[in-house]
Amino acid sequence: MGKVKTNDKKKRRINVYVFIDILIILFSFLFFIWLKSAPNTHYLRNYITPLVIFAFIWVFVSVIISKYNIRQAKNIKDILIPIFIANSTILTIILTFIYVIGVANYSRIIVFGTIFLSTTVEIIISYLYFWYLRPVVLPDLEEETYKKPKYYPIDKSFKSEDKQDVKFIEDREQIKNIIINESSSNVYGFIATYFDVGDPVNLLVSTTTQFNIDKLPANTYQSITNLHKINDFLRINKFIESVNTKLPYGGIFIDNAETFELRKKRILNKYPVFVNYFYYFFDFLFTRVFPKLPLFKKIYFFITLGRNRVLSKAEVLGRLYSCGFECIEERYIDETLYFAFRKTKEPYYDPNPSYSPLFRMNRIGEGGKMIGIYKFRTMYPYSEYLQEFVIGKHGISGEGKPENDFRLNDWGKFLRKYWIDELPQLINLLKGEIKLVGVRPLSKHFFNLYSEELKKKRLGHKPGLIPPFYVDMPKSFESIMESEMKYLILYERSPFRTDVSYFFKALYNIIFKGARSK
Repeated sequence: MGKVKTNDKKKRRINVYVFIDILIILFSFLFFIWLKSAPNTHYLRNYITPLVIFAFIWVFVSVIISKYNIRQAKNIKDILIPIFIANSTILTIILTFIYVIGVANYSRIIVFGTIFLSTTVEIIISYLYFWYLRPVVLPDLEEETYKKPKYYPIDKSFKSEDKQDVKFIEDREQIKNIIINESSSNVYGFIATYFDVGDPVNLLVSTTTQFNIDKLPANTYQSITNLHKINDFLRINKFIESVNTKLPYGGIFIDNAETFELRKKRILNKYPVFVNYFYYFFDFLFTRVFPKLPLFKKIYFFITLGRNRVLSKAEVLGRLYSCGFECIEERYIDETLYFAFRKTKEPYYDPNPSYSPLFRMNRIGEGGKMIGIYKFRTMYPYSEYLQEFVIGKHGISGEGKPENDFRLNDWGKFLRKYWIDELPQLINLLKGEIKLVGVRPLSKHFFNLYSEELKKKRLGHKPGLIPPFYVDMPKSFESIMESEMKYLILYERSPFRTDVSYFFKALYNIIFKGARSK
């Protein structure tokens, strides 16, 4: 009897899901009819029969693929994968009708728009419903009922100098096996490069909760290794800042992350062709676009609680630098980015990290005064903390910028190619902080790479929007300094004539010789 009641409830739930799906299809269909310029009655009269057939195909395929078994889902991918498979199958059937059988007299905007919008709405509703069914209960930190993190080096009854102690060896082997079981032997080899994992001054944890770090005693551990990806941290910087407070200067922090490049590769390799790109499109939309938009950002964090965040390599490393660490090593292991960082300073506690498309960079102006240079973003967030790291690792290119700069994003290359990223500097020009032609405004680190003579000469003049680089087209950092020194000497002799001459020569090189910022 109980089984019969359960089956009846399941059928009723499926009927409700089917009804909701039909409403979504109808809403999407009416939306794209409304977008069309022709009278709505024309489409309603001619499309009613195809719409009924389409709805039947949609529901039939969805039932076959088990798309409506939402309550059996253990995680969100158990809902999303059937949606992608079912809706991809439906799209294939519709394409077959249109292009193979020859049913081609229907509006592509209405047909494909209905499928696309229905899928989008379905995914959003499924996300919300899944988290409604399985809410994440946050612990009450005033109580002692919170879920404790996994701490592995437990025994402190021996001294780290007793290397022959049997108990030390047993603990070391135990921790080694834990690391290998949770990650891999390659990860163990990476961690063991920096310290003996069995020494109790080296803490091994697997946690995403800042509170679990906050309650640790300060200056007790020489290193903290976390086996959990930082993609799942709700407040990434707060977590890393907490680690910073627990380590002494020189202490080591090891963790790992999945970069968005690795995430894309994983998704495209995991699912069949076509389905994988379909899945990746919606994954990109939800995890990369939503968090950047004010309204959708709140929806994104409400649904995910910050878990499975998409991060670039530059953002991962930049966050660590902003929290007072410097990179010892970063290495790709088992399709994951692992990194070892050393504490060198206190965190910056930056209250306003630069995510905005338009932002200001602190640069040295006339007389050594710091000015905020406006630019459109061409790099990933937190890239500003990595300039010294990138230059130290790859050096400086012939354009006077860091070589092999992984901080530059895809659209940034386009913006720089056509000078679009420099346009906001017109604000600085109007404020009188820079002039039209002049040496490029530099960061403190870049400025300190220059010779003392050139630094002194630079401080006597305003920087400019159009640098002498576009006139002389130097090929090395040394020739860039020679080019700037030459310009400044000429400018001191004849300011107006020099700037007019350099302006038109730079304009010629930009238009006819393809001189571009990289």
